[in-house]
Amino acid sequence: MDASVRLGRIAGIEVGLHWSLAIVYALIVWTLADQVLPAVVPDQPQTAYWIVSAVSALLFYASLLAHEMGHALVARRLGVKVDGITLWIFGGVARLGGDVATPGMEAKISIAGPLVSLGLAILFGAATFALDATGGPPLIEGGCVWLAFSNATLLVFNLVPAFPLDGGRLLRAWLWRRRGDRYRATAGAAWLGRMCAFLMIGLGLLELFVLGALSGVWLVFLGWFLMSAARSEASQVLMQGTLKGLLVSDVMSRDPTVAPGWITVDEFMRSYIPGGHASSYPLKTFDGALDGLVTVTRLSQVPQEERHIRRVRDFGIGMDKIAKASPGEQVTAVLDRFSTSDEDQMLVIDGGQLVGTLSPADIRRALGAPARSSS
Repeated sequence: MDASVRLGRIAGIEVGLHWSLAIVYALIVWTLADQVLPAVVPDQPQTAYWIVSAVSALLFYASLLAHEMGHALVARRLGVKVDGITLWIFGGVARLGGDVATPGMEAKISIAGPLVSLGLAILFGAATFALDATGGPPLIEGGCVWLAFSNATLLVFNLVPAFPLDGGRLLRAWLWRRRGDRYRATAGAAWLGRMCAFLMIGLGLLELFVLGALSGVWLVFLGWFLMSAARSEASQVLMQGTLKGLLVSDVMSRDPTVAPGWITVDEFMRSYIPGGHASSYPLKTFDGALDGLVTVTRLSQVPQEERHIRRVRDFGIGMDKIAKASPGEQVTAVLDRFSTSDEDQMLVIDGGQLVGTLSPADIRRALGAPARSSS
């Protein structure tokens, strides 16, 4: 997911905030200041409620970040690349840039976040007892109680054995060790994750329509997210398993037709579209150098009255914005590069020469092909 705000780096790991956090922050602060703290610590100044609520909400976000940092730091220590951390409406995501090699590594990375949440729950709980014993400010004590409860809730929720939650990842590690197959383990953990999601949605609907509790909406939303995340991540892992061993040269469309970028759109339509099956065309300059890429979709949107005067190059994208790969790279290593190209196309370059193109359609075709021998 894309973060709207980049915070910078913590311990060398890039951290970002999704825009949805602003909504959740406002809801947390309002709930604490208007309902929770007045019920726990009555007869306090209204301003004090809002200040303690705002600080408590920030500390809760810091707790979420610490949870994800636990995953990220352990992963990095075990040699797994960490692309960054994004905090968003459902908590946080530590984005790992590589596969976990063993079930043991999976288990260590998965349990790190819950252990951090456990430590924070104990820390805020200890602070609550210390404030109570010394007669500290009751509002601050109330904030510590809420933070201890919130971290304990985060711990319990993440240990639910529903993939891709931490508990689901621990389950996958156990199944992986038992079955010796990461991909079968992923399928099994994802299935249980979807069942848990259906259960959450059912309980949420029960709360909403039978008990009349608005909290059921949140449970339905969480269940829907969990079901979508389980399907998405399982599909990605299983797809990588299918593509494992395939090189870009095994999958790419070879020897693509390169169109001159200086001709008019009208001439291009007459010369290249009839009988052509390509959805995009690399472009070249007058002296034969690669000059970008254009899609048939873009050119078809050019008004008819302009096609005889506008050049094809005017509607293409430059080489600096096109994703590139070499034929000897693993397909799984280049999948994330598609996001850098708004055309969903990748040029395959070998020794400075264009030898093919790679698109999601090529990947889909390859999913039914056997893996190439790496010998």
